[in-house]
Amino acid sequence: MAQQSLRQKLAILADAAKYDASCASSGTAKKNSLGRKGIGSTEGMGICHAYAPDGRCISLLKILLTNHCIFDCHYCINRKSSNVARARFTPQEVVDLTLNFYRRNYIEGLFLSSGIVKSANHTMEQLVEVARILREEHDFRGYIHLKTIPEADAEIIHQAGLYADRVSINVELPTDTGLTRLAPDKNARQIEGAMGRTKDRILTAKDERKKFRHAPRFAPAGQSTQMIVGADDANDAAIIGKASRLYDSFGLRRVYYSAFSPIPDASAVLPLKRPPLMREHRLYQSDWLMRFYGFAPQEVAEAAGADGNLPLDIDPKLAWALKFRESFPVDINRAPKEQLLRVPGLGTKAVARILAARRHRSLRLDDVARLTTSLPKVRPFICTVDWRPTLLTDRADLRLRLTPKVEQLELFA
Repeated sequence: MAQQSLRQKLAILADAAKYDASCASSGTAKKNSLGRKGIGSTEGMGICHAYAPDGRCISLLKILLTNHCIFDCHYCINRKSSNVARARFTPQEVVDLTLNFYRRNYIEGLFLSSGIVKSANHTMEQLVEVARILREEHDFRGYIHLKTIPEADAEIIHQAGLYADRVSINVELPTDTGLTRLAPDKNARQIEGAMGRTKDRILTAKDERKKFRHAPRFAPAGQSTQMIVGADDANDAAIIGKASRLYDSFGLRRVYYSAFSPIPDASAVLPLKRPPLMREHRLYQSDWLMRFYGFAPQEVAEAAGADGNLPLDIDPKLAWALKFRESFPVDINRAPKEQLLRVPGLGTKAVARILAARRHRSLRLDDVARLTTSLPKVRPFICTVDWRPTLLTDRADLRLRLTPKVEQLELFA
């Protein structure tokens, strides 16, 4: 086999990493190299782009250590039986790439994953070695996210958490039956066991930091996971339920969703077509409803249709409101925050503005229009001093009136 150049390896392994969506870099401890100590920073305005909660764009070098793999997961482009070009970095090559890219201001951190080569322990040791060299030999203070391997020994995963800002373990699929059928080398109990141990260590490290100022940090940005959508027959209600259990059981920062993408020489057990990307988007919206809008998982699932899937033409919050019209209209001037957050078209910022403004005077419809950009969607579900929707809330064609119109863009408009 001909020797590959670093550029060729980077082309192969950066492309192979694009299927992993769980690379956001929010929530880490702030570090920088002021005072000429160390190199790198977890802050800044910015070769993968992730977005922090405050809207900052964070650039990450997103690569695999190798796309060789001893597992044969049907949905994975890098599976053992896949006919793709293979490459492999050494830990030192990843370190050199990270430092050189950072010095050129291309990136602010590293997202490193890998196929499993030789064994889970061997691969995990290589990933940890990259982080160790960066942190200990180069005093790198930028962001590091390591994708951990649940089959590896617990102590190796523990070492990963000591060097990385965030660690993640992919649950892969929303149901155990789907995982058994499409990823026979993986075990759901083993994955959840590794996530549970990681959660315990994160909590222990936080407690120790409260007592001892210089106690070591362990994955200060927490852990995340990813589910593939559309590779099996799990519907959106099942996916929402699984995500909720993961949040409750393991204290995850995020659950990421990745729409299944057909791959070359695919297994016969996989669907021939990918699910609509809008389905992935609706799942992220449902995730937001549970995390920031006070919706219970069962309430979000109730927005789904008879097939258990969320509608694609309208967002889950509007779908829920149309199903439970008896909860509306909501009085903008009297309703508590929890009720306002359920009004379609009102986001968390708009609700905060309404709560602040109504302390000083009773709000009219024009006032609401100035506090939100979605007044046409809001009007059927609220009442103000000068506005009541009367029969508008119960109109049979309300959904049609509120469904965004799909328009074909013109090339030379």
